[in-house]
Amino acid sequence: MAFVKICAPMVRYSKLAFRTLVRKYSCDLCYTPMIVAADFVSSAKARDSEFTTNKGDHPLIVQFAAKEAQVLCDAARIICPFADGIDLNCGCPQRWAISEGYGACLINKPELVKDMVRHVRSQIDNPKFSVSIKIRIHEDLKRTVDLCQKAEAAGVSWITVHGRSIEERHQPVHYDAIKIIKQSMSIPVVANGDIKTLKDAENVHHLTEADGIMVARGLLANPAMFAGYEETPFQCIQDWVDIALEHGTPFTCFHHHLMYMMERITSKQEKKVFNVLSSTSAVLDYLSDHYETHDAGEQS
Repeated sequence: MAFVKICAPMVRYSKLAFRTLVRKYSCDLCYTPMIVAADFVSSAKARDSEFTTNKGDHPLIVQFAAKEAQVLCDAARIICPFADGIDLNCGCPQRWAISEGYGACLINKPELVKDMVRHVRSQIDNPKFSVSIKIRIHEDLKRTVDLCQKAEAAGVSWITVHGRSIEERHQPVHYDAIKIIKQSMSIPVVANGDIKTLKDAENVHHLTEADGIMVARGLLANPAMFAGYEETPFQCIQDWVDIALEHGTPFTCFHHHLMYMMERITSKQEKKVFNVLSSTSAVLDYLSDHYETHDAGEQS
């Protein structure tokens, strides 16, 4: 059985230009980076800097950090005409998020999560607009299953499970836990964590029976991963250059993406040179010198 191929919410990285790139290479669904709902609602400046989209940028899920039902509803109402759904972040383990009451600390507040989901469901008229959550797991999986069942009862559309606890960073992902959650639910479940290739995605789908597979770092390193490429094909690098120039992507972001994409296909020596380039023209010159097929030099 096929599964939905999903680009994860990634701070600084899952922005419009990158979403445009992965959609060219078999990615079915994209998430924005996490946006703090309270800032988004109160500030037009935050809305303009945090969220951009276009006609081809669908299906699109906007991920919010929130801790109050009405604030999340207000953010959902603003975003509703431009996106296909919202996602509540209940998985971010960063200290700043948890100290503000956002992210992974919400997995310990199932009633609040249920309330937030139910409020958005009741206040957004469009029945096709999805309301999902992305979570981490508890040490005691019964608590995670309870959270998921409460969210399902409140009308959540699907749940993405990152198969690690809040404390775990680089430990192996608990795919067995994702399978147990999947078996306890009647709504779709998406598996997330440590998926680097299409083969990994297929294996995790098989192990967990998840309906979707969400990938973060694996797509940064190889945006063509879902199309079955083992490493970033040169055409994909060329596409990134074209898309980023067209979108006016700031140089640092443009360069960082290329550093990730070229990590596996360049030598240590080449990285030393490429990683310290400091202008778009220097990057384009480097690419046209090292990859004869590249014609971005003429396009710039």
